[in-house]
Amino acid sequence: MMTTDTAHLYWNAQWQKAKADSPWAKAEPWVLDHARTLPPGARILDLGAGLGRHALALAAMGHQVTAMDAAESSTAAIGAAAFTQGLNIETHHAQMTDLPFASASFDHVVAWNVIYHGDEGVVRRTLAEVARVTRPGGTFMATMLSARRLPVEQALSPGREVSRNTWVFDGPGDKVHPHYFCTAPELLSLLWGYEVFTLFDRPHEKPGTWHWHLLAERLA
Repeated sequence: MMTTDTAHLYWNAQWQKAKADSPWAKAEPWVLDHARTLPPGARILDLGAGLGRHALALAAMGHQVTAMDAAESSTAAIGAAAFTQGLNIETHHAQMTDLPFASASFDHVVAWNVIYHGDEGVVRRTLAEVARVTRPGGTFMATMLSARRLPVEQALSPGREVSRNTWVFDGPGDKVHPHYFCTAPELLSLLWGYEVFTLFDRPHEKPGTWHWHLLAERLA
């Protein structure tokens, strides 16, 4: 069976050479806006934390933050930055399909540009794990790759579908590793255990880089 959750191998190298002015070091306003609505000291998991842009900002707000990533250079960078900034952030190096946390450990989980790195099986297992570690009534914020983006990627490289909705593309970047693209109905069908508050599709930094943006509540 093909292993599909391998994109962290690419990102491990990227985080090692990333600089302070990297776009991946800037926190997303929507993430911060929602965090301001949470009770003081909320328990937050930053899943796929990268350089720690959200973990560091959320900890600076006074929340109890845990940062997790499958790339070792990510957790090392976050630990160093937290020490320098005098912040208390717990870090874990682990796969998103097997979260090393007890059930209902978190009030909020944020997974920005991470869960789609794999096939549908990886996505399903990860969403199930997120549901497990989020307390009933807690919230979940994530981005997912939109099927609207597929023609944009195919215009650059034909690519190939390695399993349902899961594609790889030749060339630079992390899409030589499997990525999952979905429509809104497909995404909603994966969200067992959640009440969806917000779902919208918009590009990120470049035209055509469509991502679903999701905010949901964990049901009891």
